[in-house]
Amino acid sequence: MKIIFMGTPYFSIPSLKSLLESKHEVVAVVTTPDKERGRGQKISFTPVKEFALKNNLPVLQPEKLKNNSQFVEELKKFDADLYVIVAFRILPVEVFSVPPKGSFNLHASLLPKYRGAAPIQWALINGETETGLTTFKLAEKVDTGNIYLKEKIEIKPDDNFESLHDRLSEIGSKVVLQTVEMIDSGNYKLKNQDDSLATPAPKITKEICKIDWNKPAREIHNLIRGLSPIPGAYFEFKDKIIKVYQSEVIERNDLKPFQIYQTKTELIIGCGVNALKILLLQQEGKKRMGIEEFLRGFSFG
Repeated sequence: MKIIFMGTPYFSIPSLKSLLESKHEVVAVVTTPDKERGRGQKISFTPVKEFALKNNLPVLQPEKLKNNSQFVEELKKFDADLYVIVAFRILPVEVFSVPPKGSFNLHASLLPKYRGAAPIQWALINGETETGLTTFKLAEKVDTGNIYLKEKIEIKPDDNFESLHDRLSEIGSKVVLQTVEMIDSGNYKLKNQDDSLATPAPKITKEICKIDWNKPAREIHNLIRGLSPIPGAYFEFKDKIIKVYQSEVIERNDLKPFQIYQTKTELIIGCGVNALKILLLQQEGKKRMGIEEFLRGFSFG
């Protein structure tokens, strides 16, 4: 089959790679426009564009997707059978309905759980012990389309956003290829999503990242895992933002919420229930440090 692939971040690349190495033909890649980044405002490409150019693939970068007849006409010229979407923008009907075999998306949760922009983060924040991947046929309402495949994955106790993201990205590439093969053969049966079981996974905001020490230590620990290393859970101390990247729950209830116990090598902060031992953190304007190095130059006194 002839495929157009749509994606932007590193998460998308293993899926694109698996399609390139398959019997199918990737005829073009669609990604978001280039951006100016950093102090020098240098133009930077998306990870998917960099990978596509290295593999001599045509790249389309539309500024807008809705009501863009020029973009739709460009897509039609490639005469693709199928569009595969992995971590891209919300597509309008006039785009995803172009190919004869439709368009499908890889989503990093077991839909209908965690519909939205941040499914990996919310699975960790909510203390889930399993998550997974779902491929589904695109429909007008975001993340609601009928399902091709689901793959369950265990969330390990020491997983954070980075480790779970990377594992899902690699396994997702196999799920994408398997879905393409199913569509190519015509040997599949779509399953409806049960909307009554849907849970949200909204975009992560700065307010969500702020630690509330009145909550139980386990909840705070899961927040830290879900936001590590990007964007990072944080608290404020003497007008400085301190981000926490790794912690450990300890059974200790003699400390009030945000009461701090500090030695030369240890930092323990009281929570609503139990306490948290802080293991890896970063003061605003400084580098990330293990707790012993951090405490050599900083006191919470």
